[in-house]
Amino acid sequence: MFSVNAGTDRLSLESELTMEPLIVDLDGTLVRTDTLFESLLLLFRNAPWRLFGAMPALLRGRAAFKAYVSQFVILPADSLPYNDDLLDYLRSQRATGRHIVLATAAHHSIAGRVSDYLGLFDHVLATQDGANLKGHAKLAEIRKLVGAKFVYAGDSNADLPIWLEATGAILVGVSPAVARQVEKTCRIEQVFARSSLSVVVWMKAFRVHQWLKNTLIFVPLLTAFSFNNVSKLIPVIAGFIAFSLAASATYIWNDLVDLESDRRHPRKCKRPMASGAISIPSAILAACALMSTGLVIACLISTQFLAILVAYIVLTTSYSLVLKHYVLIDVLMLAVLYTVRILAGALALEETVSTWLLAFSLLIFYSLAILKRCAELISLQQCNGKVTAGRDYRVTDLAVLWPLGIGASLSSVVVFCLFIQAADTQSNYVNPTLLWGVVLAMLYWLSRLWVKTSRAEMHDDPLVYAIKDRGCRITIAAMVAFTIGARFVSI
Repeated sequence: MFSVNAGTDRLSLESELTMEPLIVDLDGTLVRTDTLFESLLLLFRNAPWRLFGAMPALLRGRAAFKAYVSQFVILPADSLPYNDDLLDYLRSQRATGRHIVLATAAHHSIAGRVSDYLGLFDHVLATQDGANLKGHAKLAEIRKLVGAKFVYAGDSNADLPIWLEATGAILVGVSPAVARQVEKTCRIEQVFARSSLSVVVWMKAFRVHQWLKNTLIFVPLLTAFSFNNVSKLIPVIAGFIAFSLAASATYIWNDLVDLESDRRHPRKCKRPMASGAISIPSAILAACALMSTGLVIACLISTQFLAILVAYIVLTTSYSLVLKHYVLIDVLMLAVLYTVRILAGALALEETVSTWLLAFSLLIFYSLAILKRCAELISLQQCNGKVTAGRDYRVTDLAVLWPLGIGASLSSVVVFCLFIQAADTQSNYVNPTLLWGVVLAMLYWLSRLWVKTSRAEMHDDPLVYAIKDRGCRITIAAMVAFTIGARFVSI
């Protein structure tokens, strides 16, 4: 066990204070997360091979396991998702002169950093190499330090042995059943309720709005004008579902890997995992369930479709773990991932994809990916920041990214113009001249996106912005109308 004394080796708090000392748990109470899982994620991201050594350490006990992980991970105390309401209460109690002790089963290196960062605690009790400070072991150390009278702040039934012996309790997000048990044995000093885990929160974690990107799977169906063919429509819909479920799993994984950088971002810090609304174990289980279901559906479509979905998963995982940290490589990879979706739609249809479509896709999505980076950098610039957290981009890069992105946008329009003049297009459309209306609408739409970005009005994701912005919706509808007219209307 680990104890940090502030001026004395041992306290006799009953003789010094009229208020009972306040003992505060860390995981799930002071912070809305589990620091051990956070440490394991950091270890996996920074040195995954070290996890093999963690298994023998776990066989020696939880304390040895935590000590092993702490050798290779420094968990940043300043970015953890703290319980702000509880923190405000602790600060008010501290102002009255009340002694406050941090008592946690987390490793002493983590507890010490949290204590140093907050500056609220007179003592720290935490797990060291000898024993895991949880339940009865924690109770014994609390009694050694403060005696029999104390108030304990906790969050789960694992804290019941301590509450049964405490004179007072602070309940932080506990279940009604645990609350009833605690009320029978000691007085309730404060209750800090935790917001319920609603469907809306899970939908945010799944990023359902991002499923819009997977509608690219329908592009080959639309370009072939086979949307009235049920035998072809069904496998494409199934492919959309498979990609959406797998994509949600990778989004969850990406959020877990990016916890620290997301928490330092002005908007991403509110994501369910970054804010602690969804626990790390729950997120991992959800990701596994989504991924498994997506792969099963893909297998039912065809082995080729399954292969491209696996390729997409490998690429997006590589992007999340490594490639997104390299300037420009990340936006190139995003363009590739969008194009893979179009290829997946062709495989679901068992059709070939034109080189015109692939070239157009790569260029326009390369442009939109750069636009997204520009939007993030402008937002960072407004906050007086200079370097993005977790990505190799600087505000000064806007001078290069801006013309690069606009150039890619215009290049995609040029490719579409050449597509109109191609022999296949002239033969497949009744009135291909109407496709020039698509060109005009596309020029306006892309120009509008860049202007909105320069005004700092762009959402982090331009596709999300396109859904919400009325002008974008009208322009996209016009492009669809011109395309349908070119295919079917003879003037």
